[in-house]
Amino acid sequence: MHSTQEQERYLQANNKEFNSVFGYPSNAIKTSKYNVFNFLPLNLFEQFQRLANAYFLILSILQLIPQISSLAWYTTVMPLMVVLCMTAVKDAIDDLKRHLNDNHVNNRSVLVLVNGRMEGKKWMNIQVGDIIKLENNQPVTADVLLLSSSEPYSLTYVETAELDGETNLKVKQAVSVTSEMENNLKLLSAFDGEVRYESPNNKLDKFTGILTYKGNNYFLDHDKLLLRGCVIRNTDWCYGLVIYTGPDTKLMQNTGRSSFKRTHIDHLMNVLVLWIFLFLGSICFVLAIGHGIWESKKGYYFQNFLPWKEYVSSSFVSAIFTFWSYFIILNTMVPISLYVSVEIIRLGNSCYINWDRKMFYAPKNTPAQARTTTLNEELGQVKYVFSDKTGTLTQNIMIFNKCSINGTIYGMHAFLLSQFQGVTLQIVLSSKSVCL
Repeated sequence: MHSTQEQERYLQANNKEFNSVFGYPSNAIKTSKYNVFNFLPLNLFEQFQRLANAYFLILSILQLIPQISSLAWYTTVMPLMVVLCMTAVKDAIDDLKRHLNDNHVNNRSVLVLVNGRMEGKKWMNIQVGDIIKLENNQPVTADVLLLSSSEPYSLTYVETAELDGETNLKVKQAVSVTSEMENNLKLLSAFDGEVRYESPNNKLDKFTGILTYKGNNYFLDHDKLLLRGCVIRNTDWCYGLVIYTGPDTKLMQNTGRSSFKRTHIDHLMNVLVLWIFLFLGSICFVLAIGHGIWESKKGYYFQNFLPWKEYVSSSFVSAIFTFWSYFIILNTMVPISLYVSVEIIRLGNSCYINWDRKMFYAPKNTPAQARTTTLNEELGQVKYVFSDKTGTLTQNIMIFNKCSINGTIYGMHAFLLSQFQGVTLQIVLSSKSVCL
């Protein structure tokens, strides 16, 4: 019954049988592009979007035709296979890292209310309609409707840095009728509220729904929703009703499908290869015309010594075969080795990023990590910067400089001051902007 064209959704808390009828997805996520079955065809399709690879594939097919080929087929197939295999291995390693990261996230544990008691379950087994318990500094499992929390007025503080880059805490508040349940598992287990709400979308600041409980309707908005990707802060515990799971969460709705990305260098190389290809075609065309003219005017006298093949009936046909023969012989004009060199440079650059000590973040013992080796040259290529306030691109830090207490100077940069009369207190703070 679940449809991508649905206008609204419907669920009932603590009722798996009812919610399973709608066919809502599981909470497992998938950010990888390939699997065992589609890796080979999909990866080859992506690689042949490079004009040089497509050119050498066509060339390999032409070399199988004995009438026009003067070179063995393996002279083109072997270099092409080396390029395809190297790129495929690199793409497989990148995608394997995505699979490992997906498995790590999907196998995280969260407390779920089951038959009146809390049980630990993996994230991927969470379903729409479950009531889960989140604790301080714990990431939010799915998009959940806040029911109650440990803070006064059922407030919950969340950090949304993974969603919008903001590190300042945002406040969420539970519905008044559910906040009275607090952490009473008996009341939470008996909660059978029905929620009618909008279909999944990627709007982080928009949510509308209606909670029906004990015959009364309560309006729901985004201030009562905890989104996946947020982290609970300054709140001992909170309970939430799962609304969206897995690919339906707003985080995954904004992520979109993994697609084949090409950098500006890839586009530039495709343009260069296209021009080289056109130049090669024009050379072969001129040589074929010259051959046809020579065959029609002079070649006739050499028929006794160099007769035409049985499939050549005229100088025009001979010129056509000659065109493709030159096309194969001059194939080295297209630099397939250029792609190999670029891939090796990208791989080395990724290693340098991972090893760069200047990009190491000591407070969290976190090094820089190149998650892909295909987009390195795009780093730092910024044309426009839009900033609404300071602090977005800079980190505001107040650093203690010096102070004077009762005539005694404290601080790193202490210097002699004039005599103070009485007890004085001077604190000087300097503000620094440290570029991120």
